Amino acid sequence: MSRRRTLGPKKSIALLVGAAAVAGGGAFVMANTSNAAQSPKALSAGDSTVCLGLATAIGNNQAFIAGQRANPDAQSAARIANREAVIAQIQVQQKASGCTVGESAQGSQPAQTAPAQTAPAGNAGNAGAAGNTGNAGNTGNAGNAGNAGNAGNAGNAGGGAAAGQQVCNGSTVTLSGEGGAPAASSNQFPSGTKLKVTNLDNNKSTTVTVTSVSGSCVLLNNAAFEQVREPGKFLIRRAVIQKVG
Repeated sequence: MSRRRTLGPKKSIALLVGAAAVAGGGAFVMANTSNAAQSPKALSAGDSTVCLGLATAIGNNQAFIAGQRANPDAQSAARIANREAVIAQIQVQQKASGCTVGESAQGSQPAQTAPAQTAPAGNAGNAGAAGNTGNAGNTGNAGNAGNAGNAGNAGNAGGGAAAGQQVCNGSTVTLSGEGGAPAASSNQFPSGTKLKVTNLDNNKSTTVTVTSVSGSCVLLNNAAFEQVREPGKFLIRRAVIQKVG
């Protein structure tokens, strides 16, 4: 007769504990593998127009901060603190949109800092526009001093443009991240200037007043941008900007 072999209580318990440990380890590995698969890679500005718009907004604000640090005045510290807070808010939007947090891109016209040139005697048509000697379209706009790329281009007349004239040709438009009533900031137009911004992709327009300076031709605050934006986009590539007052 064969003898049946039985396990003692202690050995049975040990085997059960071992089996549970193996099963638990497998579940842990599977859970980790599943979590890794569910963690999407952050998108870059080149992957998404939303991410590009947010990165451009950060870049414009960083350019403004750099300009304030290079040429500070009594209000620079307050302006820099404000823009740093704006950047922090945009980074929150980047995270919520699945974009790379902190990515920066400069997509609009930067501020011009070239020295002004002396206007020749007898050229009364350009009185006060030392930076753009010979360019009547830019009369009074010292901000474009030495910018040969804008010579003779009435579309980039900036602060010297007449009411109703199109300005800043080729500029993209994005948001500054600032709150409040619809408004704009600019490096070419003084506070109080009224600008009309039209998004050619949806034919929506908004007319805003410039209330502060920035690192590009025009930045719209959140309320103004909402009036002309396309759903899910933070950058207007095809924009028409007009000075209306």
